[in-house]
Amino acid sequence: MPPRRLGAEWLVPVEGPPIRRGAILIDELGRLAAIGPESAVPSPSGIESEFFPGSVLLPGLVNAHTHLELTGLEHQVEEDDFPAWIRTLMARKAERTPDDFLIAARRGVADCHAAGVTTVADTGDSGTVVRALAEAGGSGIAYLEVFGPHPDQASAQLTAFETRFASLRPFENSRVRLGVSPHAPYSVSGPLYRLVGEWARRESLPLAVHLAESAAESDLLEEAAGPFAEMWRARGIPLPALPGCSPVEWLDRHRFLGESTLCIHVVRPTGSDLHRLAQRGVGIAHCPRSNRRHLHGDAPLAAMLDAGLRVGVGTDSVASVSPLDLLAEARAAAALAGLDAEDALKLCTIGAARALGLGAEVGGLLQGKWGDAVALTLPEGVDESRLLDTVVTRDRDAVAATFIGGRAVFRRAA
Repeated sequence: MPPRRLGAEWLVPVEGPPIRRGAILIDELGRLAAIGPESAVPSPSGIESEFFPGSVLLPGLVNAHTHLELTGLEHQVEEDDFPAWIRTLMARKAERTPDDFLIAARRGVADCHAAGVTTVADTGDSGTVVRALAEAGGSGIAYLEVFGPHPDQASAQLTAFETRFASLRPFENSRVRLGVSPHAPYSVSGPLYRLVGEWARRESLPLAVHLAESAAESDLLEEAAGPFAEMWRARGIPLPALPGCSPVEWLDRHRFLGESTLCIHVVRPTGSDLHRLAQRGVGIAHCPRSNRRHLHGDAPLAAMLDAGLRVGVGTDSVASVSPLDLLAEARAAAALAGLDAEDALKLCTIGAARALGLGAEVGGLLQGKWGDAVALTLPEGVDESRLLDTVVTRDRDAVAATFIGGRAVFRRAA
């Protein structure tokens, strides 16, 4: 790819102060070669150069949790009761063919790029998102989901999963990698968690898990009761042993938590849970609008940050919240935790990148990182002192162009 130079009225590197009339230079490998005031950034002859007037140039946004294979299920799963919502979602998924999932994943990736998102952490069981990312020249981690709540079937389930996983490895590249996601404590047995965790660590694979999301999940593990317990009982699955423990402690007992683990939602942790998560060095994917849509409540974001946890925001799926708008999630998180605009913006850039273990590669405009950037149009007469506040209030319709490694993956029609 030829080098590219991008400039804008404002440049917000995130890992440095805003720059008036700033620019970046992206080399032929797609890496940031220079960043600074426009007058200081080289402009070699023959280079592709573009300036965005009335706009701000940001690092490409990083979405810490998506389900892109569910694209197209907007407003089709309406239940308020979470276990009932899951049952309906499973029924809608069962109606789809493999081609349907691939079409949905491709559209989901394109929708992310149109919203300024350049890196995603996606979870799904169809295996289509890693292919869609690779085809689109995208960036992210595609966590392949594992299910299996019966402990007696754990070994066979891991063996089958390894075969599926191996079939998807050809889609990996320098920007797209596979991860592993045993779905949630209400859908995966303790022995399977232990086996998958051990296998993933041997293979140096990132892990993700939906954790401490709902009251029903807590009831299952703490008291062997509630709607998930009823579902297990009806299927002849042994209930958790009593006395029980919190979902976080339960997962830790099965040696699953660690620095390579992304814990999704974590709405209902205890104080000791937060200490345990911080000790294990996990990342957190915080999805404030999805949490509220499912009536789970609000995750203790301020306490997570105070505990030193690596936190980024995610949108979850369109089956929960639509349209996907990462800046709207950042605003919701800021309101929840009393954050200023700078910290809110970090939750969907460098904070999310660090939560995924990708902080050295994406999330900020810094020399040596990937040349991922998004140009956002600004309202006229933006106040310099309120620049970041204005940026955080923009929505996906303000995205003028999105670049991954210097390559344009989205441009809004004039």
